[in-house]
Amino acid sequence: MEGEAKEKLLQKATNSEESVDDEEVPLRKRVWKESKKMWVVAGPAIFSRFSTFGITVINQVFIGHIGSTELAAYALVMTVLVRFANGVLLGMASALETLCGQAYGAKQCDMLGVYLQRSWIVLFLTTLLLLPIYIFTTPILVALGQDEHIAQLAGSISLWSIGVIFAFIVSFTCQIFLQSQSKNMIISYLAAVTLSIHLFMSWLLTVKYKFGLNGAMTSTILAYWLPNLGQLMFIIHKCPDTWKGFSFLAFKDLWPVFKLSLSSGAMLCLEIWYNTVLILLTGNMKHAEVSIDALSICLNICGWELMITLGFYAAASVRVSNELGRGSSKGAKLSIVITALTSFGVGFVLFWVFLILRERLAFVFTSNPDVADAVGDLSPLLAVSMLLNSVQPVLSGVAIGAGWQSIVAYVNLACYYVVGVPVGVVISIFLGLQVKGVWIGMQFGIFAQTIILVIITFKTDWDKQVEIARNRISKWAVVESQEE
Repeated sequence: MEGEAKEKLLQKATNSEESVDDEEVPLRKRVWKESKKMWVVAGPAIFSRFSTFGITVINQVFIGHIGSTELAAYALVMTVLVRFANGVLLGMASALETLCGQAYGAKQCDMLGVYLQRSWIVLFLTTLLLLPIYIFTTPILVALGQDEHIAQLAGSISLWSIGVIFAFIVSFTCQIFLQSQSKNMIISYLAAVTLSIHLFMSWLLTVKYKFGLNGAMTSTILAYWLPNLGQLMFIIHKCPDTWKGFSFLAFKDLWPVFKLSLSSGAMLCLEIWYNTVLILLTGNMKHAEVSIDALSICLNICGWELMITLGFYAAASVRVSNELGRGSSKGAKLSIVITALTSFGVGFVLFWVFLILRERLAFVFTSNPDVADAVGDLSPLLAVSMLLNSVQPVLSGVAIGAGWQSIVAYVNLACYYVVGVPVGVVISIFLGLQVKGVWIGMQFGIFAQTIILVIITFKTDWDKQVEIARNRISKWAVVESQEE
């Protein structure tokens, strides 16, 4: 029985492969068609990421006008501790992109809902293990060499952030579930409404009623949970083909999901935590408060641009996994080229925009002229980061779509922590460039990683990747059919 099911699935994938690669279609039409498919995913993904990232930036604007010490504490929590959880949970959730994307491409729609529930279980258990970090934030930051007064304020903010971290579980997985089906417009609508509510609530609680940090964090938690409830309602009522209700299959075969989630988590964590190292090193330098404020502003500006490229990251992941799932190696390669070139074009424009604006950007976030001058001094590095960030996330999306998480995790480890961080520390100490030297070294690591990922992508046998995806889909589908 199992052999027959597997044979039928493989035959279905074969038939799909024979129908998708039409060499008679002119290249111009294929490029146009692929571009439209890419923007169906990338457009809403960019907008929703802008809106979600805007929650943090709106908080930073309001908190920055409360005081520079409060801003530094908030920057530490959001850039170090929350980003730590973000890296773990988003990384582990990205395993869902491989599974859902390839299954949807192969028209195995029943599998998506079960994958979603399995991911919820894995991420919830992981979050429980992370909680001590957010309960004992103050002593941890003091042990890492941060200013004691900043660490005390950060400890209070960190307790509030626990609600945000649990919101990540639902947010990341539901977005991936919907993206794999190109149904992410609802995410954009919810994000836009939530951002408007958050802006009003932040003003109401911090400016009107003067609740300070507590008011800002109350608005933040509300802003993260409102879209989650909307996404869950949409999935339950508007995704009949891919959501069949809660199932005990979610508790079956969790170990394979955990292993793929672990490799995905390692890959993305090493990437997201990279900037965290920069903040921690800055906290141990002279004039730490001004340096942290300036650097956090630069990283937030860079983060805005990263939201655009993360939209292309999502598009690359969805398009590559869909094409591999339906058996088209040529379609996968075309999607990579179109997505990478589009993202690079956007990054090139932003490179010049932010190279020209310099310290004028800082006054949106702070009224401190010392911080603004520090931001202007870092602006050339910010512009270079814009350019590098336009390519690297797309290649990571390709890796997620193809299921290369383990390979890329090793690449990230070597480029970021064996090359980037040590080079940055050496430059900052021996050349006296302080935070600028650390950032230069870390950009060098990103450049090395980008080159390696380009080589890996170029040399990949995509016909073989189709076979790997086909085997993965057939294996998981047979397991579920046996249970039924």
